[in-house]
Amino acid sequence: MNPSGLVLRPATAADIPCLRDLASRIWHACYPGIIGEDQIEYMLGWMYSAERLAADMDRGVRFAIAEVDGVPSGYLATEADPGSGTLHLHKLYLLPESQGRGLGQAMLEEVGRIAAAAGLAQVELRVNKSNHRALRAYRRAGFEVREAVVADIGGGFVMDDFILVRR
Repeated sequence: MNPSGLVLRPATAADIPCLRDLASRIWHACYPGIIGEDQIEYMLGWMYSAERLAADMDRGVRFAIAEVDGVPSGYLATEADPGSGTLHLHKLYLLPESQGRGLGQAMLEEVGRIAAAAGLAQVELRVNKSNHRALRAYRRAGFEVREAVVADIGGGFVMDDFILVRR
């Protein structure tokens, strides 16, 4: 499925301001009912500083920006781990106005193609246990819960996630 108007283009260091803007808009719109504003700000600073995004790109994390009719509407980030045969899906986010139109499923299909092209047997991701909408979408796409994890991320915050896997 490729919803009309969706283009996933590779992101470069020049796209870091766009990624940061999308992350801020999406997280502030989607996460207040899941984690508090203080944790949102902490995690945005931790995961989406220009320096962190550049370092992620330098270590091989591949970012792609989802554009709908030429307008940046979301993004994803993947990292191959050939030793374990796993493609880690670190990020897949869409602006609220772009959700519910099949775009996320199309992005997941592209993630599957990336894994297959790299000869990787599975895709793995983490999702907050309380993000019910995302959990439903991932289950529809064939992901299964492998385990539950709680990770201390500093600042008095934890990530309370499920690790999902699709073979």
